[in-house]
Amino acid sequence: MSIQNNFNDTDEAATAAAGAPSKTQRKNEAHARQELGAALVALNRDQLSQVELPEALRDAVLAAQRITAHEGRRRQLQFIGKLMRNVDPAPIQARLDAWKSVSAEQIAQMHRIERWRDRLLAEPGALGELAASYPRADLQQLRTLIRNTQRERELNKPPKSYRAMFQLLRDIISA
Repeated sequence: MSIQNNFNDTDEAATAAAGAPSKTQRKNEAHARQELGAALVALNRDQLSQVELPEALRDAVLAAQRITAHEGRRRQLQFIGKLMRNVDPAPIQARLDAWKSVSAEQIAQMHRIERWRDRLLAEPGALGELAASYPRADLQQLRTLIRNTQRERELNKPPKSYRAMFQLLRDIISA
């Protein structure tokens, strides 16, 4: 048995010396491509249509989206990983990263809008700061929404004006 182990060690050392990737590197790359394939399966049809994929890979991804059985889905993901060996993963990963960053930007903007809304309701001077930051803001409409929101809270009514204020602030900040 020790002879076999020595043979494997020298074989791996020879492949490493030749510049070929080690078995661990090949395995990690295979796992990374399979995870990328799983990310493709998680996309909706519109997003999937925006990614450049070979026809066989696109069909395999669409088939995986229809499979509900755990074992069948696992095997299909392995098959997708196998198909990913022949595809350059960089453009696919770049597209997925771009969608993630857009999502992060949208979330940050929503938080910014919510902070402004909370400040407008809590601080009397916040409306002046908003007007200085966004000169095209309709101050009269904002005053009305602030007053209506405060009245809704006092009377324990549904937050209609609160939501309308968010939409107006979103339009102001986006413009």
